[in-house]
Amino acid sequence: MSNEIQKTLTAAILKLLRPLVRLLLRNGMSYGDFADLSRWVFMDVAEKEFTLPGRKQSVSRISVITGLTRKDVSRLQKIETPDDSAIAQQYNRAARVIAGWLRDSRFHTSEGAPAELSFDSGVNSFTALAKEHSGDIPPRAILDELLRVGTVEQNENGSIRLLMEAFVPRTGEKDKLHILGTDVYLLLSTIDHNLRLGDSDPRYQRKVAYDNLPEEALPRFREMSAEKAQTLLIELDRHLSAQDRGLNPEVKGSGRKQAGFGIYYFEQDMTADD
Repeated sequence: MSNEIQKTLTAAILKLLRPLVRLLLRNGMSYGDFADLSRWVFMDVAEKEFTLPGRKQSVSRISVITGLTRKDVSRLQKIETPDDSAIAQQYNRAARVIAGWLRDSRFHTSEGAPAELSFDSGVNSFTALAKEHSGDIPPRAILDELLRVGTVEQNENGSIRLLMEAFVPRTGEKDKLHILGTDVYLLLSTIDHNLRLGDSDPRYQRKVAYDNLPEEALPRFREMSAEKAQTLLIELDRHLSAQDRGLNPEVKGSGRKQAGFGIYYFEQDMTADD
């Protein structure tokens, strides 16, 4: 690695780590805990992604690539990682129900907005919505989850009203931390792909930003960016949902891919040490 690339990479890592360390300290994770996780990830990535063609990855090679001792590599290979697949499935099913509510005209008002739904009365009920978009998860379990995180509310008459146009938990640190793991991972994976293959197979990665804005300009920009982003995401969701074989078993094709499009808003004080 050249000296210039080393310096640029170091500066980028410091920027990346600052908000992460801030989050870790706020949630009681020490440097020692983070260091142990880092060692395991170094070992796991080297073991699975840096093999030589036709050869099984050895402890010695992993040690050379990562700088870990052979003893550490052998120890780390025996450690199981925490599995959040149950949380991921719960998140994905709930998000699909919200997306279906937003795009499916059967669950809309005459003006085209998401309608208030009864739980199980009629063909356009919440139960019908959940059965169509959540797979085999019971509608009551989906409703309880959406109520828990504040995405919907249930009125005194029992009707269910959508409060947010996306499954973004307002309560529950565990749910929000899961989003940290998935969304930041996907963004970094896109950046890594573009660094390696951007000339031949670029993935869309853009942003718009200015660094000398008055505070008074921000409220309208927040509102405008949220409105336009939500409109685009709903349109893209309609397209992808029609191609998803989990929702449409009749869709043909080879392989199994995950694809999507993420948008995020950012704001910071330029006098802060960020």
